[in-house]
Amino acid sequence: MSARILVAYASKKGSTAGIARAVARELESAGMTVDVIPLESVTSLGAYDALVLGTPVYAGKFLADIPAFASRFSERIARIPVAGFVTGIAPVWPEAGDPDAITEKFVQAMAPGKPVAVTMFAGKFDPREHGILVRSLGKVMKIPAGDFRDWGSISAWARELPAKMGF
Repeated sequence: MSARILVAYASKKGSTAGIARAVARELESAGMTVDVIPLESVTSLGAYDALVLGTPVYAGKFLADIPAFASRFSERIARIPVAGFVTGIAPVWPEAGDPDAITEKFVQAMAPGKPVAVTMFAGKFDPREHGILVRSLGKVMKIPAGDFRDWGSISAWARELPAKMGF
């Protein structure tokens, strides 16, 4: 019997959703049974042997309310392996913050889960997907535009999860 893993994510413009699907594909390739569900649609963790959480960070704040999610499912989260990833521009634009500090904040937000793996992936920033305020701010702040997702790194991280989760 293969482990059943939930990949739950929040996504505003689709970048984090794409990473969540890539993580799920790697887990499925390793023989896991995987569901990929938007975080706000998760109603129970009872059927899962492990959890992967993903959320983007904007201006230092996570899109998903990770502490509320962790509190809501705290009993189950405390008993299953948990991993997490954050997406954002910080890995390619240092002015957005220190990726290590961002992932540490994410780990703290995931309590009571003690994550077996946490990382930050570069996301994408396409000014055309945003309103005039964000486009203007991006231009003034010189935020680099582009898709910075490193699919090789994402796949490599996901391939390590089954062993880290004990499967």
